[in-house]
Amino acid sequence: MRTMTFKRAGDLEIKADIHAATGEARQPVLVWIHGGALMGGNRNNLSKDQLALYRKAGYAVVSIDYRLAPETKLPEIIADLEDAFAWIREEAPKVYPIDPDRLAVIGHSAGGYLTLMAGFRVKPRPKALVSFYGYGDIVGDWYSKPDPYYSSRPAVSREEALAGVGSTETAGEGLGPERFKFYLYCRQNGLWPREVSGHDPVSDPSFFVPYCPLRNVTPEYPPTLLLHGDADTDVPYQESVLMAEELARHGVPHELVTIPKGPHVFDHANGGLKGNPEVRVVFDRVLSFLSIHLGE
Repeated sequence: MRTMTFKRAGDLEIKADIHAATGEARQPVLVWIHGGALMGGNRNNLSKDQLALYRKAGYAVVSIDYRLAPETKLPEIIADLEDAFAWIREEAPKVYPIDPDRLAVIGHSAGGYLTLMAGFRVKPRPKALVSFYGYGDIVGDWYSKPDPYYSSRPAVSREEALAGVGSTETAGEGLGPERFKFYLYCRQNGLWPREVSGHDPVSDPSFFVPYCPLRNVTPEYPPTLLLHGDADTDVPYQESVLMAEELARHGVPHELVTIPKGPHVFDHANGGLKGNPEVRVVFDRVLSFLSIHLGE
């Protein structure tokens, strides 16, 4: 594994980890994008078991950071996404013998959202997308109105919330207890879209159109695998259903894998990849999908 800086934003270094595959010299690439509500998380959140599975299957894995909200707003976060892919195409092959023409994207939760964004913002388009409990609509009621699940927890005041974030841009943070308070506050008050973007979805709905994958599907959109538990209390299962319907409407090859009674982050439940047979079956589907669209 090698850690490299793919971008600088002022004094902030934004980094990526490159994990070479085992096997062939010229390796197809999986770009892995962490979750954390765009407010936390980092490139190290990739499960060791999942990484080992991908590498054994012959894929190089590039795990990327990006700047986090609320210190950085959505347009700049997406710029980091685009710049990461440009770096992977142009610079990463100088370090490892990867094949950027055989590239897929995998992301979880907010990383699933960014994966779906990559389907129309990254050029050339990835060959395939894999979204674990991601979402294509960032201004639906689930994000822009108080959430019943999070509202059942003790209320977080704005003062408490702001104490958990800073005034300078950051990348590579965890979603620790203090930063999570800011997320909890946003969900309890339906403020996530506004705090992430700096725009109000009620008074300025047009701002969000370029940032909603659900509204930007065309027949050229990459083949997409959607995986979602139907008992998800963080990102509604319906988000993947709606995305699948839109993909079908445009004739985009896709699959929706539903995990019955699956929670958010279902792939880590009950022992995850090593201990949960249902999770292993899910990853068999993932590897099959990647094989079809990236080649053996």
